[in-house]
Amino acid sequence: MGRDTIAEIITSIRNADMKKKGTVRIASTNVTENIVKILLREGFIENVRKHRESNKNFLVSTLRHKRTRERIYKTILKRISRPGLRIYSNYQRIPRILGGMGIAILSTSQGIMTDREARLEGVGGEILCYIW
Repeated sequence: MGRDTIAEIITSIRNADMKKKGTVRIASTNVTENIVKILLREGFIENVRKHRESNKNFLVSTLRHKRTRERIYKTILKRISRPGLRIYSNYQRIPRILGGMGIAILSTSQGIMTDREARLEGVGGEILCYIW
């Protein structure tokens, strides 16, 4: 059986966010790099750097914790399409997460992109995860 690298990213970020850790180490692949770039661009991650350790590449991400006076808001990541059940959508039926406040990450024929970018480009694809 193969590894589900997208689920590993989501789980490691979710666990680090719950434990209020500052950094997360993620195995580096093309898919993980593109997803982390989207998270960085959308403001869920502060900083990303590449780290090489014994012939393996890793991405070290610094998480951003949203604070208010009362409590810390956690970033919620939810895996949608998985190896046992792939979920596809055309560009007209891509769901809006929290009325546009959250994002959906899609794998399209033009690469990995957010739901807003996919609607603008007019392409659909596999819905990887939701983030809000």
